[in-house]
This record gives sequence, structure tokens and C-alpha cells, in this order.
Amino acid sequence: MSSMIIEFILRWFHVVFGIVWIGMLYYFNFVQTEYFKEAEAAAKADAMKKLAPRALWWFRWGAMFTFLTGFALLHFVGAMSNMVASSLIWVGALTGTLMFLNVWLIIWPKQQVVLGMKEGDAAACAAKAGLASRTNTLFSGPMLLGMLGSKHAPFIEASTTGLIASCALILLLELNALFGKPGPMASVVGVVHMSVLLTAVIWLLLAFL
Repeated sequence: MSSMIIEFILRWFHVVFGIVWIGMLYYFNFVQTEYFKEAEAAAKADAMKKLAPRALWWFRWGAMFTFLTGFALLHFVGAMSNMVASSLIWVGALTGTLMFLNVWLIIWPKQQVVLGMKEGDAAACAAKAGLASRTNTLFSGPMLLGMLGSKHAPFIEASTTGLIASCALILLLELNALFGKPGPMASVVGVVHMSVLLTAVIWLLLAFL
């Protein structure tokens, strides 16, 4: 089997699993969370018992296999041919990896408490899981920029300085996910606007710094 075929297969599975993962991420943030704010107590309890665990299964395993296929693809493709591809793909890889870790180390463990599967402070866990989920939604814009830009954005003349600045900004925002507050990401409109803004800022850092 030729290397081009292997790369295509890896990329195809990476995109498929990514659609599952990010689709569920947007469902949780844009649909389910907002529904739970308005649902009758009985309806919410039923959804938390029957719907949320199923959705979280697809969510976390979509994240796992997106990460694994992305990791394999990154190593298979090897060193990038130019600075543009390298800078953009590493932005995508960093945000994707942090999002994956947020799913498995924060969101899923905290949601197990929220759903009554484990003992703990449900309110505190809901807040921590919610902030990590909002941060993942925030990161989804830059992640997509990295994935698409590495192949389709030759007009971005990226620099090493821009890459370092972009990664530093991303890591600072991840620290907020661990220890901070949602701020403007508390609402759906806010997190969408912040994701678009972050994507634009990273684009500018890569292109002009």
C-alpha cells in the first residue's frame, strides 16, 4: 500500500472521528446545556439518566480516536515542507491535544459526579466541567484553522515568533480552564464570539509577528 493511500485513510478517519467529537461538543454547549436551564425537573432528571451518558460516550471516544488518528497522521506525514504548514499544524495539534486532555481528565470525571455515577460535589464539578467544555469550544476555531490552514492557507507567511506567541496564548487560556472563570464564555453567543476572535488573533500573530 502506497504512502499516499495510508495518509488518505488516516486523514479520512481523523476527520470522521473529529466530526463526531466536535459535533457532540457543540451539542452539549449549544443545545443540551441551554435545554437543562429551562427543562422541567422530571424531564431533566430523565435526560441526565438516559440521554447524557449516551452522548458523553460518543463524545469522549470521538475525542480519543480523533487524537489517536491525528497523532498517527502527524508522525506519518513527518516534517513539514515549509514554515507555514509547520506553524499552522502545530497550532492545530496543540489545541487538539489540550481539548482531548480536557475531555478525559476534566469533563468526563466531573460529569460522572454530576450524573450521580460517582460521589462528590455535583455543583462544583458541574462548574469545572462547564468551564473546560467552554474552553474546548473556544479552542475549536483555532484547531480548525490549524487543520485546514496547513494544507490550504499558503497566503499566511508564518514565523517562529508568531508560533511561539500563539502557543503561549493558547496555554494561558488553558490555565484559565483549570483555575479561572468562564467570563464572556458563560453564554453561547459569548463563547462563539470569543472563538472567532481567538482564531483571528492567532491568524494575525502567525502572519504578522
